[in-house]
Amino acid sequence: MKTVADLRERLQELHARTAETPLFNPVFQLSLDLSRELEAGDLSLDHVEGMICELETLALQDRAARSRRLLALPHVGEPRLGPEFSDFGAFREHWEQPRLHAVITAHPTFLLTPDQASSLASAIAGDGSVADAACTATEDRPAVTLDYEHKRAMRAIGNAQQARYSIVSRLLAEAAVKWPDRWRDLKPLPFRFATWVGYDMDGRTDIQWYDSIGFRLNEKAQRLRRYVARLEAIDSGHKLLATLHPALAYAEARAEDFAQDLSDPVDLSDAANRLTAHHENKLLSLTPLIAALEEEAQTAPEERAIKLLALTAAMRADGLGMGWIHFRVNAKQLHNAIRRRIEGGETLEIGSKGAMAVLRRMVREVKPQRANFGALAIEASTAIRQFLAMQQILKHIDADAPIRMLVAECEQPSTVMAALYFAKLFGIEGKVDVSPLFETEAALEHGGRFLDALLQEDEYRSYARTRGRICIQTGFSDAGRFVGQLPASLAIERLQGRMADAMRANALSDVAALVFNTHGESMGRGAHPASFRDRLEWPLSPWARGRFARGNIRLEPEASFQGGDGYQFFETKELALATLEQIADYEWKEHAPDEPDPFYVRTDLSLDFYRAIRAHQREHLESQTYSRAITAFGLGMLNTTGSRVSRRQSDLASDRSMSLRQIRAIPHNAILQQLGYPVNVIAGIGAAVEGNEEDLAQLIQSSPRGRQLMRLVRNANALASIKTMAAYGELFNSAYWASRTYRGTEESISDACQALADYLTKDDRNGVFRRLVSRLRVDALKFHRLLDLLEPEDPLPEREEVRRTIGVLQALRLALFKHMFLRAVSIPSFSRANDISRDDVLEMVFTLRIDDALGQMRRAFPTSFPQLDDFQMDEPSDWPDDEGEGYGAIGRHYIDPIERAYSLSLRITTAIANHFGAHG
Repeated sequence: MKTVADLRERLQELHARTAETPLFNPVFQLSLDLSRELEAGDLSLDHVEGMICELETLALQDRAARSRRLLALPHVGEPRLGPEFSDFGAFREHWEQPRLHAVITAHPTFLLTPDQASSLASAIAGDGSVADAACTATEDRPAVTLDYEHKRAMRAIGNAQQARYSIVSRLLAEAAVKWPDRWRDLKPLPFRFATWVGYDMDGRTDIQWYDSIGFRLNEKAQRLRRYVARLEAIDSGHKLLATLHPALAYAEARAEDFAQDLSDPVDLSDAANRLTAHHENKLLSLTPLIAALEEEAQTAPEERAIKLLALTAAMRADGLGMGWIHFRVNAKQLHNAIRRRIEGGETLEIGSKGAMAVLRRMVREVKPQRANFGALAIEASTAIRQFLAMQQILKHIDADAPIRMLVAECEQPSTVMAALYFAKLFGIEGKVDVSPLFETEAALEHGGRFLDALLQEDEYRSYARTRGRICIQTGFSDAGRFVGQLPASLAIERLQGRMADAMRANALSDVAALVFNTHGESMGRGAHPASFRDRLEWPLSPWARGRFARGNIRLEPEASFQGGDGYQFFETKELALATLEQIADYEWKEHAPDEPDPFYVRTDLSLDFYRAIRAHQREHLESQTYSRAITAFGLGMLNTTGSRVSRRQSDLASDRSMSLRQIRAIPHNAILQQLGYPVNVIAGIGAAVEGNEEDLAQLIQSSPRGRQLMRLVRNANALASIKTMAAYGELFNSAYWASRTYRGTEESISDACQALADYLTKDDRNGVFRRLVSRLRVDALKFHRLLDLLEPEDPLPEREEVRRTIGVLQALRLALFKHMFLRAVSIPSFSRANDISRDDVLEMVFTLRIDDALGQMRRAFPTSFPQLDDFQMDEPSDWPDDEGEGYGAIGRHYIDPIERAYSLSLRITTAIANHFGAHG
């Protein structure tokens, strides 16, 4: 079996055997077939690599086809932009407020190399084929540093800006035809763009405050460069270029100042003084330039006026940066900071009524304080440092663009009041939007009461009116992990409805509601794979939108495009335009009062359905069985895909009892994909419908929201395989290794198999996988009874073909893992060094801490060491008396194959993620 076609055919044959032997595992059997050929020398790692290369290409083609469906490519004619309008006022109202705030974020999701991303983009925009498999498969992965993430984020925003410019130009041209006397007054703002890359301090300590200042200066220089180029294209001699050119040069120089390590006080003082000094070219606001360009457009010829107004639209949207920026801290960081400002605050319970009374007075009485870069440099509190950094940005980089302060794990109204206090303390409350994040189960459960209490605070209401909006953030990563994706979406939807109610009840209908949904691209993060409409409605449903509409509250929807997967939509100018056209054309429709969605009427069914799935998901999360199985391989199945660490550091002992809370949400979701079964999407539905299948099937079938929920689950189920998850557990089955050579076959590895069998008799992982798989199988049986009652709806075509391809990929990876295990256990014994024993090294291999294991092996069996001839000694020596070859053979036969097999397995990881559409 040396071709992918051979493996497909063999897997299909093996699947047929499940009819006679239900417990038979086709994926594991195929991996055994491959393992036998690999250990016998009939199959080489070169052969395996060739098949993986072909499968990588197929995975990219599958992902390209999916993206083409999402973006409705290829277009037939020019896509429509929104509804038809006969009235200029309605047209203006529709397009002068954002259809979406698109936030370019970057948690660990940079799955593809730049060449792979480019090949995928070409396939999406072309005919769906990926031509150069060798190139896309073998390019070295770049180190995903913070700087790399920021460059990729700016690239995505740059393409989005050009796409928006095209859309704005079309809107202006359309208005010029329909309303020739009024169109020049139009100020289109269909999209805003933002990023938190370089500003998100939640869960990381590797971003220095001057990094954030440097990034913002770099973004200012980039944006000014683009404004200059756009204005030069309109008129190379335009008089405003005399202002923009020097401003650009000044911004570039200041960006260079802050692009270096400024930990030395002398270096910081020099850079800061140049930035803070008054300078004629220090442009802090675009307002006068916008006014001048719009005044010129009033009398300019139509073609020139359209270009001028499209440029001012970009200036109004972005300000002096590539987009708006989001700082982010954790609620605990804010609590620690505010306690320093309260007498006796060390013991104060922040959520208490007493604390709220104190904070209420502090916010009312606070006097603004000045600060400089020296104060910023010596500030020890992360939260206060962020407010100081925002103050400096608003004073010295961009005075117009507001800044978001996202507060993670925010479960108390007093936390928002603490943030508001610091904003007022540093005189920036008029430009900072404090936005609590609702993502944990407790936050989602109590979020309605949280908002009710917060919006009753006079100081907060006054602040909201000053800003013109109330901001919240809802997250689908941790929420999807802690309560499951379906319950998370429904809980978030309910919270959004409670927000609308609270705003109306507290007479705040005169301000906008900005709802930021941080989901992402994969099913594990709440991004819908079936259509772009579903992707937009999953995090902010028509029901939730309707609650704001009925309260006459202007809604500003905001959504994230996360990491390399989200940036794929903006990989080229063409893809960015297709993406924004999909969003621009989206129109939600509220259900008529006489025909409401049954899902929200039959709450006796839908609410119980939600609660039952949530309870089932909670059982998994709290179960040691689930935790041990999901962490059986640590994080070793995953490529390093981001600059933020995916887990906290730990030793071998803690690896064996790793908690799921040690792993971040996206890697957790990614592990589920790689093990073959997206538990947090599928599990619990079967248990929730048991005994009530027909009523729930009828409800789901009659409900647009119900069908949408099930489309996500069906997409996940179409790629899922419980037997694949079971196959990974069998790697730790002592009986399998003991029996593999039982009849005298494979004599060359009999000692290694026996050693593995001996070692694994004390290992618990086979048992926990079997228990988890049993639970999942029982739930899945009940789930499939529900599917049988629903009308067929194939969410994506050719899923069986893709499913078989994933099965082949999984079998290949299992064979590679077996190869690694056999090689590791066959390495000669070595003495304990640095408190690391041979068993520790084996455990490193079993948990896929391969780099650590290889380091220990190479230390024990060095292949490069000093030779006697390296020294010029006068005294003769007869020792050493051997050839001096050292341990080269051990390296070639054991250590190097482990390294290569692991490298190949990570390429399989990427291919599987591409079939799922994203990482995690």
